[in-house]
Amino acid sequence: MSSFSNALYVVSLLFNLFFFFNFFLVRHHGMLTWTRKSAEEAEEVASIYCSGHGKAYLDGGLVSQGGKHVCECSLCYGGPDCSEILPSCPANADGGDPLYLEPYWMQHEASSAVTISGWHRMSYSFPESAFLSAELTKQILKLHTSVGNAITEGKFIVFGVGSTQLLHASLYALSDDDRLLKPVNVVARAPYYPMYQAHASMFKSRNFEWQGDASLWKNNISNLNSTKSFIEIVTSPNNPDSNLREPVLQGSNVKIMYDHAYYWPHYSAIPAPVNEELMIFTLSKIMGHAGSRFGWALIKDAMVYERMTTYLKLNTLGVSHETQVRALELLKVVLEDEGKALFEFGHKAIADRWEKLNKIISQSKRFSLQKFSPQYCTYLQDVHRPSPAYAWLKCEMEEYQECHKVLEAAGIIGRPGGFFGVEDSYVRLTLLRSDDDFNLLLQRLENLVSKELIDII
Repeated sequence: MSSFSNALYVVSLLFNLFFFFNFFLVRHHGMLTWTRKSAEEAEEVASIYCSGHGKAYLDGGLVSQGGKHVCECSLCYGGPDCSEILPSCPANADGGDPLYLEPYWMQHEASSAVTISGWHRMSYSFPESAFLSAELTKQILKLHTSVGNAITEGKFIVFGVGSTQLLHASLYALSDDDRLLKPVNVVARAPYYPMYQAHASMFKSRNFEWQGDASLWKNNISNLNSTKSFIEIVTSPNNPDSNLREPVLQGSNVKIMYDHAYYWPHYSAIPAPVNEELMIFTLSKIMGHAGSRFGWALIKDAMVYERMTTYLKLNTLGVSHETQVRALELLKVVLEDEGKALFEFGHKAIADRWEKLNKIISQSKRFSLQKFSPQYCTYLQDVHRPSPAYAWLKCEMEEYQECHKVLEAAGIIGRPGGFFGVEDSYVRLTLLRSDDDFNLLLQRLENLVSKELIDII
């Protein structure tokens, strides 16, 4: 064998040994290859100190010098590390951002992290189904079975960009029926979620139109069956007052759509699984990831399912694959113990907040909150303490007819009752925001009630 052949043989042997040991180390000792850079960057940004009142994000702002990520502060904090309190900042109790679950996910940051390659699912569709991940579908059905809040057997499933897109897909599907008289009247019992009116009105569809409070039609429905068709939206638990609800209207010309965004153990007792014709759920209120924009609907009727699928295809060609893989990984974490850790954490957090808020308001004669009766929860297997997502506050004094203005004067932002189809003597206050936001809300309410007590004395 020539010296050249010997050298070639040695080089080839070393080359193969290099790849063998590299593969062995990566496979058996967890060494990173193509994920190293993204993992290091994520770890670096997550470690930036923001004093507990803010966070830095990979897609957040950068300091011009050095290109380092900056802290994004909670609403009433500022400064480079979010340590400066802004004293004149109002307590924001508006909106439904479920940031109270952020500490739970910080405790599970390793198991819930997702790394996605640049070539991840570049196609429009999945091999096994046009726009739905089959594995994610399995995990969703498993979640419902574990919690016992919905019967999934015999149902079709569709994914949407949050429950918002599914709402309009449902209106389209339920009204696109030649047996119904057009336009179909869309109603919901007041107080109702304002998005229903906004959706039914803004699209100016020939198929449906918003007609307000379902209760106003109840006494006339038997006389109107031959001349009117209805879609009633039932939100249970309801937004804003968190009560479990049933339909107001009945009849051959009435179709029902159920919004069950809050029918989970951290917001409501689960007395029994629901089994309706069309039910909408959303990831945001279950796990807190509102920004991921993911929801699903369970549907009994094949024609309604086909119409919803058609709408979703034409509207967005399905839900982002990146969103679906994140939802899948989050659900896997939750289902490691059938959801016990998440739902017990969430229920305790909201129930404790409700008790603190209720304790303050119970001292007042000018303000009141909705009342709840304890209920047995089949999932938590105990009597469920009240844990509503929202406080439905009422100004009891006749001169407080615009209750939100009374709160604004005290440095509190709430959502007026008029948005929900009732008097402005009501205001919705969220219990879902961050600890910073909620603690400031308690402080401002305590000051307001204390001033009332002093005035009485």
